[in-house]
Amino acid sequence: MGSYPRVRVEGHGRGVVSQAGGVLLVETVRKTGLDQAISAALGPWRKPRAVHDPGKILLDVALAVALGGDYLADVAMLRAEPGVFGPVASDPTVSRLIDPLAGAGPRALKAIRLARAEVRQHVWRWAGQNAPDKEGEVIVDIDGVLVLAHSEKQDATATWKKTFGHHPLFAFVDHGREGTGEPVASLLRPGNAGSNTAADHIEAARLALAQLPKAYRRGRQTLIRTDSGGGTHEFVNWITARGRWLSYSVGMVITDAIHQAVLKVPASAWTPAVEPDGEIRDGAWVAELTGDCLTGWPKGMRLIVRKERPHPGAQLRITDADGMRITCFAINTKSTPIAQLELRHHQRARAEDRIRAARDTSLRNLPLHATSQNGIWLEIVQIALDLLAWMPMLALTDKTRRWEPRRLRLRLFSAAAQIVTTARRRHLRFTHHWPWTDVITDAAARLEALPNPG
Repeated sequence: MGSYPRVRVEGHGRGVVSQAGGVLLVETVRKTGLDQAISAALGPWRKPRAVHDPGKILLDVALAVALGGDYLADVAMLRAEPGVFGPVASDPTVSRLIDPLAGAGPRALKAIRLARAEVRQHVWRWAGQNAPDKEGEVIVDIDGVLVLAHSEKQDATATWKKTFGHHPLFAFVDHGREGTGEPVASLLRPGNAGSNTAADHIEAARLALAQLPKAYRRGRQTLIRTDSGGGTHEFVNWITARGRWLSYSVGMVITDAIHQAVLKVPASAWTPAVEPDGEIRDGAWVAELTGDCLTGWPKGMRLIVRKERPHPGAQLRITDADGMRITCFAINTKSTPIAQLELRHHQRARAEDRIRAARDTSLRNLPLHATSQNGIWLEIVQIALDLLAWMPMLALTDKTRRWEPRRLRLRLFSAAAQIVTTARRRHLRFTHHWPWTDVITDAAARLEALPNPG
């Protein structure tokens, strides 16, 4: 006798919807007006007498990716449930849309990005205290991602990690400890693209700023945060250029000048580092460097250095000092204790969480061959990640707001339901014994309460 009951499998059930929890994403699309915005943006690519709207096709692929799909053909899971997702184009029709969008180059990308930026402004306004700008500041993290290629694809090359693929540069808006994050830029690059290429960081930052509400596209209330890849003269000069005046917190390579300056810092100048809860971090200290280290850098730049006891078994580097792991970053923020500034820069590690979520949302592989086609695919992935950030921001509360894509799929989106039509209205009935039915129904109610797009 086994541990599980024996059931007979049949393929003729009716009235049951799989991936029914995906209705939360559909409602997010509808309430935010993303469907209207994308349809209007892709209007020039709609052929006369076409049955399917290009915007709906693109959003269907993004929904499939958000639900766990990896390829264009995964829209089949939506096509199987027209009661929830509406009419879905055939696989050949979906494929035929990608080619003209890819052939249009920057024009198609610009249209999609403008639509996303327009909707993002509305979402942040409706999110209120859940919005990433609730404290009057927006933090944008820029970081590179290695995407492996398992076949010969255009611009796939050897990477610095001795793998083969691409090295896109992403930018994410940080939602803080209470939320996840959302993508605001992607720059598809060959696998051998450098980590500290100033031109690429400038382009990624420019694309990211264009996605923000207009009030945050310049001024000190917007913070650009990077690892040492952004610690170049060209990038910092661009951030602080007249008329832009952005804040920055960028990692710096430990040069010989910085190394020598660290050795000269007196013991009394070191301040204990702090944890997010305000407690002192054991075995870590911070100090500010002055002098020749700042020569040639923009006015107002500050250098903060951190020393910390290395983890057991960690190998010291040639740039470390006195048995301590040394890191350094540059800022232009004033009137804030350096321990708090170091904590803020240290929280850039949340970008790694955003990258992990992106990998779980079809960024493990670029499925198309041409670079222009995969550029469109990256926009689709970003739309999917937008939805996976906006839905929790608008509809979930407390700990559920921090659920990453894999957990959302397992607990919410994968739930099955019965679809019933009464009085010309469709109803989805989720089983009461599913552990997260209340989360789904409460989230749906919050989305329903939002104003309809005007």
